[in-house]
Amino acid sequence: MPGKNMTLFYSPASPFARKVIVLLQETRQLPTVELFDVQLSPVTPSGEVIARNPSGKIPALELANGDTLHDSRVILDYLDHQHSGEPLIPREGPKRWQRLALASLADALLDAAILIRYETFLRPPELHWPTWLDAQQEKIERVLTELETQADTGQLQRFDIASISIACALGYLDFRQPQLGWRERFPRLASWYAEISQRESMLSTQPPA
Repeated sequence: MPGKNMTLFYSPASPFARKVIVLLQETRQLPTVELFDVQLSPVTPSGEVIARNPSGKIPALELANGDTLHDSRVILDYLDHQHSGEPLIPREGPKRWQRLALASLADALLDAAILIRYETFLRPPELHWPTWLDAQQEKIERVLTELETQADTGQLQRFDIASISIACALGYLDFRQPQLGWRERFPRLASWYAEISQRESMLSTQPPA
């Protein structure tokens, strides 16, 4: 078994870090990575992370040579070049941009959900901005509507970068917005997620209760 030659700075609650760990498991690279759990928020950064990524964001992947990659999309692309199996991100052609665009749509859902989390959890209630919160929630609904279409047309059959991103985004909705009830409005997406969420890589990376 190969030794650990990279370090991933992450939080079990981070859906962006979850994407990276899911890909590591799917490509059998997890044994090569040490997982370094950090607790941080926009107002309580981690010195360990800042020393490697000035933005203070996770995930951050420290390589064997001391260089650090950050932003989950960069890390995922790097790691997908480090294994010998079938790529989870198409290397070239229209398919590459199609799958990356779909993954980016899932990231947009995550961005909106995380902004809602920050606004409602970190800011005092008297400072909440209802119109802004509604706008973020509407963005989530628009993305879910498009993902329902993608599920209906069979675009999510392969568990690649797009499917990983969408699955982790839906998992985050269940984690932070369990009251949303998205399954009733998007049944095809719900059926797809019910099956895909039983993969070992998804079960083992569920956010903390």
